[in-house]
Order: sequence, then structure tokens, then C-alpha cells
Amino acid sequence: MVRQRMSGSQRREQLISVGRSVFAARGYDAASVEEIAARAGVSKPVVYDHFGGKEGLYAVVVDREMVRLQEVITQALAKGRSRTRIEQAVLALLTYVEEHTDGFQILVRDVPQGGDRGYATLLNDAVGQVSHILGEAFMRLGLDPDTAVLYGQALVGMVSMTAQWWLDVRTPDKEAVAAHIVNLCWNGLARMESHPVLSEDL
Repeated sequence: MVRQRMSGSQRREQLISVGRSVFAARGYDAASVEEIAARAGVSKPVVYDHFGGKEGLYAVVVDREMVRLQEVITQALAKGRSRTRIEQAVLALLTYVEEHTDGFQILVRDVPQGGDRGYATLLNDAVGQVSHILGEAFMRLGLDPDTAVLYGQALVGMVSMTAQWWLDVRTPDKEAVAAHIVNLCWNGLARMESHPVLSEDL
């Protein structure tokens, strides 16, 4: 049986998928065009024809993962009460880690020199959105809304580091992790709940 030849777009998608796996497993520096080509069953020039080299392929992989993660977080922060939106965003990030592990592993690594899009860029965007939500809540509670950016930085940093930890341990489940993070953020140490759960609105 003769194997059907891939179209140019199909081959490009295959190389992106293979590249994502190799970059996740080895990191950018240790990954090679030779290995990517071998896994895809093509010669090295095919990779160069599509992406110009390893850096070009990596840039496409990072950009796709950035867009994917940014979309799910932005959607999570768009609707609901303040606490519900924070819960949704934390859960969205953990779900991304669970379902797109390779992509998250790539994003949390340093972008090669000259790269202008990476995980840090996405976190900065998230800080702006979260700070706005917290600022609204602070005004309702009679707190200083000018401190919302500080709390936004703290919350996003906490969520990001916890997600990187959970990437390896995967326990407890993501709903429990999200509940504990929001518990610390929303209630603070003085009002810590002993058995936090996500709100019924979620």
C-alpha cells in the first residue's frame, strides 16, 4: 500500500506537533533539527524549507501556545463576580497545564535571545486584567484601589508558581488546588477557611 503524500500545510502542522514534543522534552538548546526531522520522517532540509531553522519553528510553537493560553485566561476573566472570575482564571490555567502539558513546559522556559513573546509577557497581561478586577472589589469594600496592582502581581505570581509545581506533582486535583489558591487570595491569612471549596456559581 502506497502511503499518501502530505500536503505542504499538513507537513507544516506535523512538524509543529513534533517540534512541540521535542522542545518540551529537551528544551530549546538541547533540541535539534536532526531529531525533529527524524521523528517526522523527513530530511533536515524540509524543516528548513518550512521554518528557516530551529529558531523559526520554536517561534511558531511558542506563539501558538501563547495565543491558546491567553484566550482561555481572557475568557475566564470576562464574566462573573470578582471572586468567580478569579476562580475561573486559576482553574483555566490549571486545565491548560493538564491538557497541554508540552505547551506549558515550553512557555515556562526562557525564550531564546531576541524572542519578544513568552510566558512573562502573558503574565504581565494577566496582571493588568486581575488588577482591574481587584480594584473594583477594593472600592466596594472601602479598601485602597491603588494597591490593586500590588495584589494583582502577588496573585498572578502565586498562581504561576503553583501551576509550575502542580505540573510535576498533579495532586491534589486541580479543583482543590484552585480552591486553596483563591482561599488564600480572597480570605487572606486572617480569614483562612479550613476546608475551602469553589463557589456554587462556577
